[in-house]
Amino acid sequence: MLDEADRMLDMGFEEDLTEIIESTSKKRQTLLFSATFPDNIKAIADQYLTQAQHINVQPGKILSNIQQHFYSLGNKQSDETRLDAVYRLLMNFEAEACMVFCNTKQSTRDTAKFLIRQGISALALHGDLEQRERDQVLIQFRNGSCQVLVATDVAARGLDIEQLPLVINADLPRDLEVYTHRIGRTGRAGNEGIALGIFFEQERFRVDALFERQENKEASIQSIAVIGHPKGTPTAPSKRSILIAGGRKNKIRPGDILGALTAGKALNGSVIGRIDLLDHSSIVAIDAEYAKQALQQLETSKIKGQKFKVRFCGRGVD
Repeated sequence: MLDEADRMLDMGFEEDLTEIIESTSKKRQTLLFSATFPDNIKAIADQYLTQAQHINVQPGKILSNIQQHFYSLGNKQSDETRLDAVYRLLMNFEAEACMVFCNTKQSTRDTAKFLIRQGISALALHGDLEQRERDQVLIQFRNGSCQVLVATDVAARGLDIEQLPLVINADLPRDLEVYTHRIGRTGRAGNEGIALGIFFEQERFRVDALFERQENKEASIQSIAVIGHPKGTPTAPSKRSILIAGGRKNKIRPGDILGALTAGKALNGSVIGRIDLLDHSSIVAIDAEYAKQALQQLETSKIKGQKFKVRFCGRGVD
């Protein structure tokens, strides 16, 4: 069973897949899944499938619970205009969590840094990060201690993030298939979602191409001028993450961390959120108003009979 099969076949994994399949039984069932499956990938897939049955779900049904809106930024292209538009949309729609997609790693970093300067809790996710760094970024986004995840298309697939109400395309994707994967991060499991896109008039041809698709028939196009300049200030995240320098390899369990935090009734268990274990570290989410108290408690407490270094997870961008 292979998920995101089109990318797996298209990203240089074909040799590995061939080796694995040749090691499996000749009598088997093979299933490939993907939101998009271009003809050239189907041709590759046919090498591994016998008398395959293709099951298609209409895109319109998949995306019918996602509101889609596009905003024109006019003719004068500039990074300042684009960044300001992203900030205005975030402040106007006031989503508890949002993914902002950019086309390049540099644009991802620049956008995250800009949002941080505006007081928005944002983290960047792109291909230059080590796996350890990616894991920590995703954990902070999932546990509510980071409100905005600015990402390249490395995050367009394979991430299971519950209750994501808003997606913003800060750059329209060059590949129209990518658009479907990006906005599919919201409106999952029967929930409703909102997908926003901004573009300069020189890029209108991309919006026109998207409108030719069934799923975009109900989308709207407006000027960014309809979104007024924000008057308030960004709302801080409800959680804050603490990084513990010990994880699964240290035989730590979530209950051990919970016990250290609540020892001596220092903290009530109700203020402790998700606890995520990695191989060599752990991250625990704490209600923001109790975060400093929780950090002090972990600094003076032992976990599994040991003291581990602890610190708040960073909020900046490398």
